[in-house]
Amino acid sequence: MNFPSFEFILFAVAALILLNIISSTIASRLGIPALVIFLTIGMLAGSDGPGGIHFDDPTLVQSVGIVALSFILFAGGVDTNWKSVRPVLWQGLSLATLGVVITATLVGVFVYYVLDFTFFEAMLLGAIVSSTDAAAVFAVLRSHKVSLKGTLRPLLELESGSNDPMAVFLTTGMIMLILNKNAGIENLAVMLIWQMTVGALLGFAIGKGSIYLINKIKLEYDGLYSVLTLALVLFNYGLTTMVLGNGFLSVYVAGLVMGNSVFAKKKSLIRFHDGLAWLMQITMFLILGLQVYPSHLVPVIPVGLLAAAVLMLVARPVAVFLALLFARVTVMRKVMISWVGLRGAVPIVLGTFPLVAGLEKADMIFNIVFFVVITSALLQGSTVALVARWLKLDAPLAARFRSPFELEPGEHVQGEPVEIEIGADSPAAGVQIIDLGLPPGALILFIERDSKYIIPSGATGLRIGDRLHMIVKSELIPSVMLLLGKNRVAL
Repeated sequence: MNFPSFEFILFAVAALILLNIISSTIASRLGIPALVIFLTIGMLAGSDGPGGIHFDDPTLVQSVGIVALSFILFAGGVDTNWKSVRPVLWQGLSLATLGVVITATLVGVFVYYVLDFTFFEAMLLGAIVSSTDAAAVFAVLRSHKVSLKGTLRPLLELESGSNDPMAVFLTTGMIMLILNKNAGIENLAVMLIWQMTVGALLGFAIGKGSIYLINKIKLEYDGLYSVLTLALVLFNYGLTTMVLGNGFLSVYVAGLVMGNSVFAKKKSLIRFHDGLAWLMQITMFLILGLQVYPSHLVPVIPVGLLAAAVLMLVARPVAVFLALLFARVTVMRKVMISWVGLRGAVPIVLGTFPLVAGLEKADMIFNIVFFVVITSALLQGSTVALVARWLKLDAPLAARFRSPFELEPGEHVQGEPVEIEIGADSPAAGVQIIDLGLPPGALILFIERDSKYIIPSGATGLRIGDRLHMIVKSELIPSVMLLLGKNRVAL
C-alpha cells in the first residue's frame, strides 16, 4: 500500500483549513452555524465522499477533541465579562447543572422506550446530547446583525461555557455504570462532588497563579507569552484530570479569572487564544467529519429525527422552565432560552467516548448523536433570529469599536483601559476637560471623534458622540462613569 507523502499531507490539511475558513463566510450569509459547513467538508473529504480519505480512529478523534475543547473553553472563559454574568450567576449555574441533568434524563427515557437500549445505555445517549453551544447561536445572530435584549446574552454565555463539564461528568459516569456492574448511583454522587470541587478550586488557583507568573516573569520575546499561556492551559487540564477533577471546568474557571483581571500582554494574548480557538474548532470539526460515514447515518434517520424533536421541543423547554422555576424570568425569555439550546461540537466529541470504551451500541450512539447535532444546528440555528424577533427579544447589534492603540496595563499600571461614549444626556457634553473635575487616577488618553483621533488638552470641549479612551483606577470607574455618562463601551 502506498502512503501519501508528507508534503501531500501538509498540502491536504492546509487546503481543508483554507476551505473551511472561506466557507465560514458562506455560512454567515446563509444564517447557519459554521459548524455545519465544517462538518460537511470533513464528511465530503472522508471515505464516503469524493475526497476518499479513509479515517477511522475514535481514540485520536477523542484526544484531538479533548485538547481542542480545552482551548475553546479557556478562550470562552477569558471572553466572559464577570460583571455582566454576575447578576445571572445562579440562573446560569442552574441551567448548567440541573438543566443538563433534566435534559439528559428526558432524552434518556425516550430512548429507553423507543430503542432496544438498556436503561444506562439510554441515559448515556441523553447525557451526550445534554450540553449547548451558544457561541454558534451568537455567530448566527451577528450574521443577521441582531443581538438579544437585557441579560439574555450573558445568561446564555454563562450556561454554554459552564454546562460542558456536567455533560462530560454524566457521560463518563454512565459509561462507568455500564462497564462496572458493581458501581452504584452513590459512587456517581461522590465522583460529582469531587470532580466539580477540585475542578473549580484548581481552576481558580491556576488562574491566579498564571496572572502572577505572567506579570512577574520577564521574557525577552513577546511571542513567548503566547507559548506560556498555551502551556498553562494544557498544564491546567492535565493536572486537574490526574487528580480526578473536572479538567474542562478547571480551564474555563481559569480563563474566567484571567479574563477579568489585569495582567501584562492581556489584549495580545486574548487575540492569540481567540485565533487558536477558531483553529481548534476547524480541526475538531474536520476530524469529526472524517470519522463519520454518511452511509451509516441513513438507518438512524427515523430515530434521529424523533430524538432531535424530543430534545428541542420537550427536553430542553422542560429543563429550562424547571431550572428557572424560581427565577424572575418571563415566559417569553424562557421560550427564547429553550430555542437557543443548540447542540454543537461537545456532543459529537462525547459521542466518541463509548467508541473508545468499546461499548456494544457505541456505533449507533455516535451516529444518532451526530444526526441530532446536525438537525439541531440546521433547524434551531437558522431560525434563532426569526424567533427572537417573533418574541420581541431582539435588539440592534452594537458596533464593535477597536482602538488604534494598544493599551496593555500590567502590574505597574494602576488602572484599567476604559472607553466611555458621551451620550446626548451626558452632563459632560459641551464641557471643557479642565472643568470636568476628573479625580486623580483618571486620565483621558485620546478622543475618538468623527473617525479621527484627538490628543486632548484641558481646553478641549467634549461633544455628543465623542468616545473617550481612558486609563482609570478600578475603584474610580463608577464615579467617572457617573461624571461622564453611563454609556461605557465594553473592551
